[in-house]
Amino acid sequence: MSAPTSADAAVVTPGSFLTLHYRLSGPAGDVINTFNDKPATLSLGNGELSPAVEQRLLGLAEGAHVTFELPAGEAFGERNPEMQQWVARSLLARMGDPDEQYAVGDVVQFPTPDGQGSYAGAVIELNDTAVRFDFNHPLAGQPVTFEVRLIGVL
Repeated sequence: MSAPTSADAAVVTPGSFLTLHYRLSGPAGDVINTFNDKPATLSLGNGELSPAVEQRLLGLAEGAHVTFELPAGEAFGERNPEMQQWVARSLLARMGDPDEQYAVGDVVQFPTPDGQGSYAGAVIELNDTAVRFDFNHPLAGQPVTFEVRLIGVL
């Protein structure tokens, strides 16, 4: 039995379980970068990556290290103005730390209504009674660079 060759390398298919390093960046720089940390593990099709990003992974072989350029809006959709919402400071105090100080640029985690997950909002405006959050993905409406190194494919 001979050692496996690159032709025998596992290839990404829908539903594959992946161990990988990846970096998502936009015009302002990195939003996610696992290259300096431990690799990420995820299952394709579970919504951990956007469908446009997942499409780029299909057909890649284990060991591949590639970079993709996605046009503005393709990776995370366009910016939706309805995703910018005011949240009363009284509600924020009930949901979290009542002494929390918010500043423009802060990213705050909110629990999903079912309490099973969370989503993030970035502070974009403040007044005495409320904080305005942008719940759009930070890379929505922007060109995205997606770099990936596939470590393992199951």
